[in-house]
Amino acid sequence: MSASETTITVEHASARLVRKPWGSHDLHPWSSLKPGVAAVGEIWFERAVMNAPDAALRLKLLFANEALSIQVHPDDAFARSIGMPRGKTEAWYILSETCNAKVAVGLKWRLTTQQLRTSIEDGSIADMVCWQHVRSGDIIFVPAGTIHAIGPGLVIAEIQQRSDATFRLFDFGRQRELHVDSAVAVAYARPAIAQAVSRRLTDARTLLIACPYFVFERIGLLQNSIWQLNAASETWLLVLEGHARVGPVTLFVGDAAFQDTDRATIQVGTDNFSGLIAYQGTEPTQGLLNALTDRESDFSIHAVEALS
Repeated sequence: MSASETTITVEHASARLVRKPWGSHDLHPWSSLKPGVAAVGEIWFERAVMNAPDAALRLKLLFANEALSIQVHPDDAFARSIGMPRGKTEAWYILSETCNAKVAVGLKWRLTTQQLRTSIEDGSIADMVCWQHVRSGDIIFVPAGTIHAIGPGLVIAEIQQRSDATFRLFDFGRQRELHVDSAVAVAYARPAIAQAVSRRLTDARTLLIACPYFVFERIGLLQNSIWQLNAASETWLLVLEGHARVGPVTLFVGDAAFQDTDRATIQVGTDNFSGLIAYQGTEPTQGLLNALTDRESDFSIHAVEALS
């Protein structure tokens, strides 16, 4: 394929600040955006192309200065039954934590439907969720139906089905609406399933989560190396360390890129590079990331430059 036949569809994702009562005013080093008066709880990464179709996945950063609500998300079937396009399964990658930071996933013991309803109504659900300590680099999988919460002192990268379907069970005194009936209808009132263990796929790729909705990986690339990213489906990349030129865009820590069914060259900068990659699929894509030889690198770089 000649350079004129090559297409590059990498987008430098835009960052949208989302205000939350539990958020933070300190987004460093993940964003240089200024929160202003209201705390920022989340940064949503959005496609940069005007009028582009909505992505099926949403990549975001969470800044938890206080505990989030205890909540649960519906599966696809329930979400569609109430007019929502899809449910919400998600995964968290812990970026940073303060001492004794915790997340809650599942309950300490199984409850009947009536016991769950009563615990929401009287607030005792706060004592029934199962809290666990977390640290940087931990991965937490939260399937739809899992009761969960995020404690204070955490910055988290999250990949999820693109959905806002959230039902609150307890809100730590904030007086926001609870969603008792919906939460009871969708929640698995029991301990969470065992978390998967990450595993090395190649020297550059580590599988974090593979589920029916997405695959989540961490990548680590040596300084000054050049790679080809082969996206077979909607793919998101978030920079954790270092910087790189991905297709026609240069990305630094906290930047994200979107790529859809295409190939792009990754030129790593003068420091080692690490990032998170999430894409549609149920299993890791073989050949997702290939190191290029000097000859292949020269061709790919010239192809990108011809289109930049």
